[in-house]
Amino acid sequence: MITSRAWSGKKYAVLGLARSGAATAEALLASGAELLVWDDRPEVREAFAGRDGVLVADPLQADLTGYAGVVVSPGVPLNTHPIKPYADSFDVPVIGDIELFAQARAELPPHKVVGITGTNGKSTTTALTHHILKTAGLPTTMGGNIGLPILGQDPLPEGGVYVLELSSYQIDLTYSLDCDVAVLLNVTPDHLDRYDGDFEKYSRAKERLFRLQSDEHIALWNEADPESGEAAYRLEHEVGRWENVIEFHPDQFPVGQQFWPSLQGYHNLANANAAIRVGHAFGLAEDVIEEGLRTFPGLPHRMERVGEVAGVAYVNDSKATNTAASAPALAAFDNVHWILGGLAKEPGLGECEAELSHVKAAYTIGKSGPDFAALLEDRVPTTQCGTLDKAVTTAAEAATPGDTVLLSPACASFDQFRDFEERGDAFRAAVAALAEGAAI
Repeated sequence: MITSRAWSGKKYAVLGLARSGAATAEALLASGAELLVWDDRPEVREAFAGRDGVLVADPLQADLTGYAGVVVSPGVPLNTHPIKPYADSFDVPVIGDIELFAQARAELPPHKVVGITGTNGKSTTTALTHHILKTAGLPTTMGGNIGLPILGQDPLPEGGVYVLELSSYQIDLTYSLDCDVAVLLNVTPDHLDRYDGDFEKYSRAKERLFRLQSDEHIALWNEADPESGEAAYRLEHEVGRWENVIEFHPDQFPVGQQFWPSLQGYHNLANANAAIRVGHAFGLAEDVIEEGLRTFPGLPHRMERVGEVAGVAYVNDSKATNTAASAPALAAFDNVHWILGGLAKEPGLGECEAELSHVKAAYTIGKSGPDFAALLEDRVPTTQCGTLDKAVTTAAEAATPGDTVLLSPACASFDQFRDFEERGDAFRAAVAALAEGAAI
C-alpha cells in the first residue's frame, strides 16, 4: 500500500468503508495516524472495532477539533450531506483518497501522474493510456475511478506513471494533485443533482483538474467539445495560463482505426487521440503507440462484443448511463436493435436523436421504459419489454443476420440492478442462454 509520514500522529475521520474507504483507513493506520471510522453497515464497522488507533463512531456526533481531515467516499453528495457543514464548523477539510495520494507523492519514488476526466470516455481513455504506457515498457498502474483503490496499491518504482480516472466528485475532494498531464475529454449534462442543477458548476468541477496543475505541466483538451474549449478559454482569460494547454481533435489521427478492434466508433477517435497525445508527452515512439492501440483489449460493459448468435452480433454497452454516452454506440453500428431504459438522468433522447437512422427497432426496459417508448414509437418500431431478459429474447426473435443487438441503456441501472456491471452481466448471461439454445 501507499503510506506517508505526513499522516503520522494526525487524526482523521473516514466516512464510508467500502473499497476505497477501507484502503484509505488501512493506509492511514499503517502510516501512524489515529482514526475515527464509520459506515452505515454494522458488519463493515465491526471489521475495525477493537483495533489499535481506531475509534468506531459517527463523525457527525464527534468532536472533530484538531482533526487533519474527514475522508469521504466520492459518493457522498457534498451539496446536501451534513458532513460538509459539520466539518467546516471545526475548520476541518473534507477530502478524498486522491488528495491523500497527492500528499503522499513527495515520498514516492520519482514518478509522473496522468489525470483523465470528462463526462464520457474516462474509463476507456484511462485503460487505453495505461495499456500504451505498459506496451512501451514503463512501470504503470491505474486507479481513481477505475481498478483498485490507489492507496491500496504498491508504490511504483522510479520512472513509474500513475494513470488516474477522476470523476468530478473526486476532483471536488482534491486540493493539491498536480498532474504532469491532465486530460479533459468532454463535458455534457450529467450528475447535475450534485451541482444544484447548475451545468456551469459541473463543468468548472471538471476544469479544476487543470487549475490544480503547475504551468509547466501539460493540459490536454478536446477541440471538438464546446465545453472543453470553454475550459481552455477560461484558463487563459481567468487564470492567465496558456502555455502547455494543448488541444487534440478526433480527426487528427484517423488512419489506422480499422486496425484497432476495441476502438471502433467516432467517439473512440477522441479517446484514442487523447491517449496518443499522452504518449507523445512521454516521448513514446509512434510504432509503440500504434501497437498499444492495436492490442488494447477494451473494457467490459463498454461496447463489448459478447457474442454472435445466428449471424446477429450482441454488444454490451451497459456503462452508457446517459444519452450522450449511448449516442456514439448507436453511431458505431447499422441495423441496431436498441435495448434502452432504466433510471433516466435527463428527459428526452438527447444526442441519441441524431443517431436514430442506425436503429432498426427499439426495446424499452425499466422505470423510464414507457417514456422512451412514447418518444420512439412513431419513429422506429418499439416494444415495451419491461425487463432485460424479455428485451433480449424479443430482439433476438426480430433480428436477422448482420444486425446488432445493442444494450446501451442511456440510463442508470439502480431501478432494476445494483449497478451497470450487474446489468451488463445479466445481458451477457441472456446472450449465453440464447447461444446455448441455438446450439441444441
